[in-house]
Amino acid sequence: MNIVVGPRGELYFADWGTGEKRCAVGRGGIAEKLREGDGVTPIGAWPLRHVLYRPDRLAAPNCALPVSALHEHDGWCESVNDRDYNRLVRLPHRSGSESMWRPDGLYDVVLVVGYNDAPVIPGRGSAIFVHVARPDFSPTAGCVALTLPDLLDALAQLNKEDTLIVRR
Repeated sequence: MNIVVGPRGELYFADWGTGEKRCAVGRGGIAEKLREGDGVTPIGAWPLRHVLYRPDRLAAPNCALPVSALHEHDGWCESVNDRDYNRLVRLPHRSGSESMWRPDGLYDVVLVVGYNDAPVIPGRGSAIFVHVARPDFSPTAGCVALTLPDLLDALAQLNKEDTLIVRR
């Protein structure tokens, strides 16, 4: 089952074969991605790579994709000029990196999407994740966000060949 994301009215929904579920997308909406930091959730069909999770908060999710535990020193490199751009890194890192060990629970489970990773093109935008949504479904920096129960349900339904499909 692919995860299909799109708008309905002013809200956004995701469907992976079990009916539409509310989700959040980037503050720039759904559009063609132009550059790092534009806040856009990119239109397209993107492969699903692997799942990361916080082992201190929950058990490994049931999923056909590779699953790895996060560590408190894990980060994601967002520095366009760094050779580790758009890759998981260990913190502290020599350049701008976001911590994957967040206190707010948004990255308790993270589905890493294959956006700008084969090959990595500097400045084209770093990772697109499917992660846990804020309670009010406020916008992300460009990722897709679901409630934790919905994200765990989606992961349990997915196969290695499935994709994230984002459309307007």
